[in-house]
Amino acid sequence: MIEISLCMIVRNEENVLGRCLQCAQSFADEIIVVDTGSTDGTKALAENFTKKVFDFPWTDDFAAARNYSFSKATRDYIMWLDADDVVRPEDQEKILQLKKDLDPSVDVVMMKYLAGFDELGNPTFVYDRERLLRRAAQPVWEGAIHEVITPFGNILKTDIAVCHKKIKPGDPDRNLRIFEKMIKDGKTLSPREKFYYGRELMYHGRYDEAGHIFRDFLEEGQGWIENKIEACLNLAYCLDALGKKDSALQSLFSSFHYAAPRAEICCEIGRIFLSREQYSLAIFWYEQALRCRPEENQGFLKQDCYRFIPYMQLCVCYDRMGDTARAKEYNEKAGALKPQHPAYLYNVRYFSSR
Repeated sequence: MIEISLCMIVRNEENVLGRCLQCAQSFADEIIVVDTGSTDGTKALAENFTKKVFDFPWTDDFAAARNYSFSKATRDYIMWLDADDVVRPEDQEKILQLKKDLDPSVDVVMMKYLAGFDELGNPTFVYDRERLLRRAAQPVWEGAIHEVITPFGNILKTDIAVCHKKIKPGDPDRNLRIFEKMIKDGKTLSPREKFYYGRELMYHGRYDEAGHIFRDFLEEGQGWIENKIEACLNLAYCLDALGKKDSALQSLFSSFHYAAPRAEICCEIGRIFLSREQYSLAIFWYEQALRCRPEENQGFLKQDCYRFIPYMQLCVCYDRMGDTARAKEYNEKAGALKPQHPAYLYNVRYFSSR
């Protein structure tokens, strides 16, 4: 049976840290909390769960802080969580079973990260993360922002999930501020950093700048294929925001160089044609989204794109084409998935009024 060191970096997280550590107590044999400069009661709260609370001066480098936390681990495997993560009881049980069954030759255990939820608590954004790492393999974090340990060696994929449950928004400018400081200091961004820098620019409405970054990233031909597909999608968002819908469509179609059409891409193509009132073309792409299935090694999965969103948008398309029967049919299909969703309920009232 293996033992787990849980390693965390925190700062001003008194509103969520207790919730996270309460979950972790069930499976962590050692809890290490590294504080990067809290001014609230975070450290005192952490000390209620562990004596291993350390200080690390913040240097605008998440990888440096995480590597310091890993350096304090003493058990067989290291697990990391963010303060606003939650491990549900059923997943706690799966981790306990994993501790009994895990082959000690496994270097990396991948777990699901449920990073987005709808109004009813259903996961909408899911991807795999390197969550449990063999300490003797000396795993190292890389990247000041959106830090990562590239999976290595003997990798085990599991259906164990960690839920990212924010209570309040963080500093929306932090990541962009760090990236721009890195550039000002003369650092050359890695392909992965360039992708995330473009995304931060996009989030801040700097669409033209973001578009240039995404193009550079794609033209260089480096980086993870999942980031390339996402860059095509994000570039399309930027071009659409700049009123360049034809170019946005070209960016979406260019994603097919990297993988078969995915529902996320098909839904965005459908949305653009819907905005142009080209309903037949929109229907074609939303139907294509329904035919898509997530790939086994797909990085980022927006689950609603595979059924719920196409059903809702097909309802809209057919309603605008005057085919009320088919519009109602697709709304009912959406309702079967999410019977309490506000959009479905609105449509029910809309069709009843007609």
